[in-house]
Amino acid sequence: MDGTRPVFYYDFSSPYAYLAASRVDDLLPVRPEWRPIAFGVIVRRLGKQPWSFKENRNRDFDEIARRAADRGIPEVRYPEGWPVETYSLASLRAALVASDDGEDRLRAVSRELFRTAFVDGRHLADLDAVLDAAERAGMDRARVRAAIETTEVKERLRAETDAALDRGVTGVPTVAVGDRLFWGDDRLEEAVEAAAGLATAAED
Repeated sequence: MDGTRPVFYYDFSSPYAYLAASRVDDLLPVRPEWRPIAFGVIVRRLGKQPWSFKENRNRDFDEIARRAADRGIPEVRYPEGWPVETYSLASLRAALVASDDGEDRLRAVSRELFRTAFVDGRHLADLDAVLDAAERAGMDRARVRAAIETTEVKERLRAETDAALDRGVTGVPTVAVGDRLFWGDDRLEEAVEAAAGLATAAED
């Protein structure tokens, strides 16, 4: 991987990652590499409590709604039972399968999956919802269904998540720029500055 190229780490369970995905390509001066990872595994490994499990999570709901309105994107809806009952490894595996068709396909499937969860309010734990999203993005439904159950794809997701942890990623969304990590939708602007500086240094 080109060391000057940013990496965008995300999981479809995160509304903040949904917000970041809607603008990360437009903000960064270098088109980032998108990498889906299993945030649920990161939480378990690090013993973290996500904000969505806390009693005061309404503050985050309000902030997410404000950002969506300010950016002119659809109102954020949450699937019933989110986040515990809706968490999905199948959606992350589907994104990895999409990446085999190239970066544009990965982006298209990822955006459809985010839309399914946070615009349509559908459970990504529902395999049909995942396959519907992949199909809308131009993928063959049967191919995706078969591929996400393979040992190869499951191991790839584990490897991507382990690599993110080894790099120091502790949450999503995170943008990695060189050896710096910017965790949070509200830190994208900092990532932009870092990426611009790294790109300039690479040209010198």
